[in-house]
Amino acid sequence: MNTDTVLDSEDVAWFRDGASLAVAARGAAAALARRVGLSGHRSAEVALAVTEAATNVQRHAVDGALLLRVVRSGDEAGVEFLTVDSGPGMPDVRAALADGVSSAGTLGIGLGAVSRLADHFDVHSVPGRGTVMAARFWPRGADGTTAAPGASPVAGVTRPISGETVCGDAWAVRTAVPGEGGRRPELLLMLCDGLGHGPLAQRASQAAVKAFHATRDLSPEGALNAVHLALKGTRGGAVAVARIEPAAGRLLYCGVGNVSGFLVGDDGRRALLSAPGIVGAHMRRLRTFEEPLPAHGALVMHSDGLTERWEQRSLPGLLHHSPLVMAGQLLREAGVRRDDASVVVLKEAW
Repeated sequence: MNTDTVLDSEDVAWFRDGASLAVAARGAAAALARRVGLSGHRSAEVALAVTEAATNVQRHAVDGALLLRVVRSGDEAGVEFLTVDSGPGMPDVRAALADGVSSAGTLGIGLGAVSRLADHFDVHSVPGRGTVMAARFWPRGADGTTAAPGASPVAGVTRPISGETVCGDAWAVRTAVPGEGGRRPELLLMLCDGLGHGPLAQRASQAAVKAFHATRDLSPEGALNAVHLALKGTRGGAVAVARIEPAAGRLLYCGVGNVSGFLVGDDGRRALLSAPGIVGAHMRRLRTFEEPLPAHGALVMHSDGLTERWEQRSLPGLLHHSPLVMAGQLLREAGVRRDDASVVVLKEAW
């Protein structure tokens, strides 16, 4: 994985399971692909892949949904989708990806063809629990070649509370120190849960993202102080900032309010501490905690739209998958419908 590639993502829409899921998702995917500049042929491939994935969810899944969004790397834009469902799962993912295998009622191209159409593809399934699938599509030339950016070490998902079209949660990532001479870059990651939900909560979280990207102080405390000033006059929110320093083998973490953070490894997870308070309103003196980075592990941060009653060991193989699929699987496993939800995962960055 090329961990120098940090992609920006823009959530466009969630499509919930229903009789019109595939039709709605196909039309939206084709339109979005054309809007970001993909060729007519590439847009048709995106629409075909989205339709196959959505039809699988529509026909076989329980409580399924598809997220469609834009991804950007510099001046390059692409399209990404994520499907999340709560069952029945695939007992043999390898067999499902074999050529010629397609569940009844789909277009018949099969998930293997979807994986070849995509520049990045990943799927994780737990029988009896559910499946999460992600695919990303970049522009391709007339000869079919692409200069697709490398896989990103960080990805996140936001989902609004049922009945709302905007989400009051947001996350952002930036490079603190570029990687040089083969060394991995230091990254700064923030998650904000704007109080409440709806447009006013979204206003707070977007103000947090703007301040996070603008601040020159790239310590967790400095970034959180900048966000605190930006959130005054808004509802405020719960915010956590993490700095990953691969060369030092450490994580620096500073949080205020009900944002959960965990360092996850093969041997379990370690909770990261946040102080009580409301960023933008009542914030105590900040304290940064230092933790060693777990070998072959991941950093997970999420809002209280997910319960903390998840355990990666009940999701076999999860740590071997992409950050986006990990985020989607945790949302499926622990997300609640009565609140905005967000989860961001950073892995293979140290």
